[in-house]
This record gives sequence, structure tokens and C-alpha cells, in this order.
Amino acid sequence: MNATDQDIRIKQTRLFSFFKTLPLMLCTILVTWLANTCWPSLLWLSFAFSSLAIYRYVYLHRVLYLVTPQYIRITRGIFFKEIETVELFRVKDYVIFQPPLLQLCKLMNVQLKTTDPENPFLLLRGIPRSDIIDIIRERVLETRRHNQVFEIN
Repeated sequence: MNATDQDIRIKQTRLFSFFKTLPLMLCTILVTWLANTCWPSLLWLSFAFSSLAIYRYVYLHRVLYLVTPQYIRITRGIFFKEIETVELFRVKDYVIFQPPLLQLCKLMNVQLKTTDPENPFLLLRGIPRSDIIDIIRERVLETRRHNQVFEIN
């Protein structure tokens, strides 16, 4: 993969990964407390929850969104990589989601609706608030012009 100056790399923030992992961390604390106070055999369950929380945090933090002038690529995974690629001329619509917690943290989720049968929706989760939608829109229009793709409703 050749990176150019026009490629935009976006990662989920550590804060987003932390909030998504928080329920598992709270379960770990609760089960550890229960193991220490009344049922010592729960200690293995505490270890399982903490391992799961660490794995989920690292998994979420390693998600990479790459926006190039031709396509959008989403790379996920730690041990087994999953790479989704959608040509930009297939992007049809854009939706920004900002629940209250993401608004406080200046983050956003972006949903891209596409005409791709394999990936009808692309979700860019927990990314910093920016003008990425405007950039994607400009690139979509340019790619459609370049490839002579016309939308018929």
C-alpha cells in the first residue's frame, strides 16, 4: 500500500476505546471484589473478564480508517485482519451520529451509505470531530466525474 499526501488516516481515539471497554472493566472490578470478599473461586472469572477487556480495548484502538482519493478502507483485527474496501463512487449518503457522550469528548460516528452489495453501510466509529464528511463528499464527486458514474434515482 503506497501512502500519498492525499491519503487520510483516521484512528479511533483512546477515549472511545476506553468508554467501549468500561462495562467489561466494571465487571472485572465487581467479580474481583466478590472473589475477595465471599467466593474465592470467582477469581478465574475475574481474570477472564480482565483479559476480555484488554483484548477489546486493543482491538478497538487498532481500527484504522484510510480515506484515499479512490476508496475507503477499514482495517480491523489483532490476530486476524479484516479489511473492508469500498470505492468512493459507491458512497451515496452520509450521516453523522453524536450521542451526548461523544459530544462531550468531541468525537463522532460517521455512517456512509453505499451502493456496494457487500458493504451497504460503512461505520467510522469514535473518530475526532472534523470536516471529514466534506472531504469525502468532494472526493466522491471527483471520483464519479473521473469514472463517468452518474446517479439515477
